[in-house]
Amino acid sequence: MVELFAGKTLLNKEGDLIDPEEALRNKVVGIYFSAGWCPPCRDFTPILCDFYTELVEESEPPAQFEIVFISSDKSSDDMVEYYHDMHGDWLALPWTDQYKHELKKRFNITAVPKLVIVKENGDVITDKGRKQIREQGLACFRSWLEVAEVFQNFEAS
Repeated sequence: MVELFAGKTLLNKEGDLIDPEEALRNKVVGIYFSAGWCPPCRDFTPILCDFYTELVEESEPPAQFEIVFISSDKSSDDMVEYYHDMHGDWLALPWTDQYKHELKKRFNITAVPKLVIVKENGDVITDKGRKQIREQGLACFRSWLEVAEVFQNFEAS
């Protein structure tokens, strides 16, 4: 994963610049392609927030999971509003970063929302993250972790 965002800067919800090398090391990463103008995105984002909160903020130790939001919003202001109003406490690629187009091409994103789950090196675990979360809830994280090739400290409760 570190390779996928090498040389890039990510943002957190406070607007701080985050080094992806540190933030994504040894983690399963969900790349969340979404937009505020999209009703299915607005429907799924709260579900993803709950999933993330349970795994990362309420688990001890926190699950090795991080999300990077890739915006398909029409402007930087639209992205910031959607990110702040609806998203969990995860990371985002800045709206102005044209790398989002490369990512959409690489992961064959033709519609949003799309949640692509990847290994640390960028290899795809599944491009059906949204469907799996809806159908399996937290159980899908265990199956992602099993193939993610990360050092595991996560205990399923």
